[in-house]
Amino acid sequence: MTSISLPAQDAPRHPVRAERGMVATSQLLATAAGREVLAGGGNAFDAAVAAAAVLAVVEPHMTGIGGDMFALAWSAKERRLVALRSSGRAGSGMTREAILARGYGVVPDRGPEPVTVPGALAGWDALVRRYGTRPLGELLQPAIRIAEQGFAVTPIIARQWGQEVEVLRRDAGARATFLVDRNRAPVAGERFRNPDMAATLRRIAAEGPAVLYGGPLGERIVARLGQLGGFLTLADLRAHEVEWVEPISAEYRGYRLWELPPPNQGIAALTMLRLLAPEDLAALGHNSAPYLHRLIEAKKLAFADLERYVGDERAMRVTAAALLDERYLAGRRGLIDETRALARAEPGAPATASETIYLTTADSAGNMVSFINSLYEHFGSGIVVPGTGFALQDRGAGFTLEEGLPNTVAPGKRPRHTLIPGFVTRITPAGDEPWMSFGVMGGAMQPQGHVQVLLNLLVFGMDPQQAADAPRFRHMAGLRVVLEDGMPPGVREALTALGHEVGMLHPDNAGGAQIIIREGAGWVAGSDRRKDGGAAGF
Repeated sequence: MTSISLPAQDAPRHPVRAERGMVATSQLLATAAGREVLAGGGNAFDAAVAAAAVLAVVEPHMTGIGGDMFALAWSAKERRLVALRSSGRAGSGMTREAILARGYGVVPDRGPEPVTVPGALAGWDALVRRYGTRPLGELLQPAIRIAEQGFAVTPIIARQWGQEVEVLRRDAGARATFLVDRNRAPVAGERFRNPDMAATLRRIAAEGPAVLYGGPLGERIVARLGQLGGFLTLADLRAHEVEWVEPISAEYRGYRLWELPPPNQGIAALTMLRLLAPEDLAALGHNSAPYLHRLIEAKKLAFADLERYVGDERAMRVTAAALLDERYLAGRRGLIDETRALARAEPGAPATASETIYLTTADSAGNMVSFINSLYEHFGSGIVVPGTGFALQDRGAGFTLEEGLPNTVAPGKRPRHTLIPGFVTRITPAGDEPWMSFGVMGGAMQPQGHVQVLLNLLVFGMDPQQAADAPRFRHMAGLRVVLEDGMPPGVREALTALGHEVGMLHPDNAGGAQIIIREGAGWVAGSDRRKDGGAAGF
């Protein structure tokens, strides 16, 4: 087994193995809820939604029904990978001119302006309607119970919550909902209740998602945003639709990495992987300076194309297939100089014809679900409609005000999306077989994290827990790259000599991975120790 160095924030964890089912999430109450569903006869799709609903209560700064969701899932019955996209569009009033008229140079990341249609609830419902065995209302019950009775806030969540106090103080609904005595964040171990969230979920359980998408809850959201200067209308909420889309993929050493298509940023992970495919990465050594240098440079090139070409599919003039074409990638690959860091990566010229929870589940029938749900920033827009119990996302901040790009803001348009659940199949003569459901949270860290975790497994032979815990890099912009503690000696100095500007990467910004791998007739899982969660099976 490859020797690795681990971040030093706590004692090592070990992989979890089980024969019948598995759940891995970033908070143990959510893991327990998902496992309870599986043990009670529900399937992986049911368990994913039950766990996501609990996370909306216990990690309210990261996720909730005010955000968007996506899933990649292996349907054992259909023997194929399916992809669900439930991301909201910009409101009818969200024009470039309207935002510029308010004096902004970029789309703001807080307040009413960046709020887009929340897609998560519709996605939860669509997932279990098509593939689940339990009604949505039943799957919301654990979250309702926890919101009503309260829960002990866990340490990492408490620290992150505490960093957002000033944001929460700006909005009356946020102060009343998420600050103790309307003044402070709960501390680790303190019991926190959210009766408004319990009431909202209880109403959804009784009346269905329509209560948000044009019903009384939607009316309250639109009215409050209108008072504050937002751009959403009730018609925008009514028009929301989930989409079952075709995932995109790239091969690597007998495996295939699957991602969601644009406007999600998964294509950047596929581009990185294909740029690195010819390299003998094992010979370079895990997290050595030459190894990290190549990954960093591949990331720069992938993100240069992402920024220039990727946005709402209806506005893209370059296809995903063109960006992944091997002839095009060969030219891009030639820009990686093993002796010097690129100060600025420019987009190429392809042929013509953009904060989070992640969880994964698997069941005894062979279903596997890779599931991601987010508000974007911590507590999203920072706006909570009084009495609803949840924050509204600020996903509109993902748009650009630069004219003429696929990701330029416009009414009814989807912003480029950072959220990317990952999935890996093993290529066999009989066809692809499901192998791994995984994800890494954290904005632009997600494609970088997907590639690092996958290479940890396929190139360096790590188990899923080691692959999740191994130290990571995160390229920021230009020459700036940050590294976690635990990198091999001399790596920082060697990268600096190559021209990189090297800093420290805090674990909160390194992303949190959850992994489930098919192992014989059962499952093996890893859950990132950078989070408060864990994996559990039966």
